[in-house]
Amino acid sequence: MGEAVTPQVPQRTGRDFGGRRGGGAATRIFEIRRRKRFAAARLWANFAVLMTLLFAALGLVVIPQATGSQTYTVTTNSMAPTYSAGTFLVVKPAALSQLKFGDIVTYQAVPSSPGVRTQRIVGFGAMQDGERTLITKGDNANASDPEPVRARQIKGTPLYAIPLVGYLTGALGDADREQWMMLAGAGLAGQCLLLVLLGIRRRRRAG
Repeated sequence: MGEAVTPQVPQRTGRDFGGRRGGGAATRIFEIRRRKRFAAARLWANFAVLMTLLFAALGLVVIPQATGSQTYTVTTNSMAPTYSAGTFLVVKPAALSQLKFGDIVTYQAVPSSPGVRTQRIVGFGAMQDGERTLITKGDNANASDPEPVRARQIKGTPLYAIPLVGYLTGALGDADREQWMMLAGAGLAGQCLLLVLLGIRRRRRAG
């Protein structure tokens, strides 16, 4: 009599059970891991957007309002590379008596005009009546400004600057800038809150 032969059953992998349609154990594990990686990437992306909006709201609206500062857009390269054209400038009020040699100052170019300039202090002078004045010069200029700066022209000194953002805020116009900035701040705050609520909702669903 011949010896009985036990038939060999082929070993099946997770892929064999489910084939290419994803029904196997290995495929299910791969899919779970892929979803977890996607969820983690989405979480970090939302966090990055949230932080960007938060810092934008702080830099463009909250801090200027809290410090009583004014915002301006640099339109020339006279102070480049310190402040190039398109820089968003936040200027905190300062009196002439607080300024010293080497400080950067923002002032009215003409006392009766709203237009301003931002230059570096390179000296001090005085009017005939003894009134103290500033001598200013742009970092990118070859000579000092021809006209001295009087105390009533001074708007303040830069608190901080954000490159390129001035192109956007400058497009809003000087007259409506404050209103637009407040609306933008409210919108940014609302967007931050929405991202937080969506994150909480996703975590509850996952749990």
